[in-house]
Amino acid sequence: MTGVEGMRLVDQIFQYILSGLSTGAIYALIGLGFSIIYSSTTIINFAQGEFVMLGGMLTVFLYAVLHLMLPLAITLAVVFTTAIGILFEHLAIRPLKTSEPINMIIVTIGGSIFMRGVAMLVWGRDTHALPMFSGDTPITVGHATILPQNIWIFVVVAAVLSVNRLFFHHSIIGKAMRACSFNQRASSLVGIDVKHMVLFSFALSAAMGSVAGIIIAPLTMTSYDVGIMLGLKGFCAAIVGGMSTGAGTVMGGLIVGVLESLGAGLISSGYKDAIAFIILLLILFIRPQGLFSSGETERV
Repeated sequence: MTGVEGMRLVDQIFQYILSGLSTGAIYALIGLGFSIIYSSTTIINFAQGEFVMLGGMLTVFLYAVLHLMLPLAITLAVVFTTAIGILFEHLAIRPLKTSEPINMIIVTIGGSIFMRGVAMLVWGRDTHALPMFSGDTPITVGHATILPQNIWIFVVVAAVLSVNRLFFHHSIIGKAMRACSFNQRASSLVGIDVKHMVLFSFALSAAMGSVAGIIIAPLTMTSYDVGIMLGLKGFCAAIVGGMSTGAGTVMGGLIVGVLESLGAGLISSGYKDAIAFIILLLILFIRPQGLFSSGETERV
């Protein structure tokens, strides 16, 4: 390999890493939704991907069909998706709260299928796109380029993570949710309403999912079934991070995103989706508690 070819390869790898970090940030945001609900209820909410889909599809509907301004459409989409998350908890999760975790997981899978079917009936099978938030002129970073929408992804995800940390460590509700994640019975004995904390966890998770679906829609477009793969990759990020609601899941998402991008660019794009699940299987076999957990899953 000549020096020029080597430099070209380095530039390509840098480009893949930039793209992977952007995608990984989305996976991290989705993974945090999984982790928050798991910490509060000890179940895996496989309907999380549908909250991602709803965020994107509702924004497209409000913006393109009802012709609302994009900021207003985004705000209402997050509010509506959060309301759907609350309704899902009331109708599907709360009646079964004393059931075995496996039964509750099956309910979340059923809820995912139901929401996806309703979305298909309402919006059809076509794919839809949102406009870029700040145009589509690429920004040069070294010898690589990045779209302004990728910058939006980094900024929004960083802001959500900061608010998430402040909420859990400096608000009454956040501290109550942390208490419930350690011991629900003890929390109820000191006056914390565990039902409300579980409800808040679903609301927060749905809001995070909708934000992820909105900010990625201008890049990947959105459709009724987009939540399936995004949700599974967010789950991979959460597993890699040890089901942590902090930096662990964020790092897990970035690792999955970067390795996926490098694999697709250097090996074959046909392996793009498989890479995340290969990582998941390796983690489950080698270190099932996650890369960033000391053995016990970190709670909220």
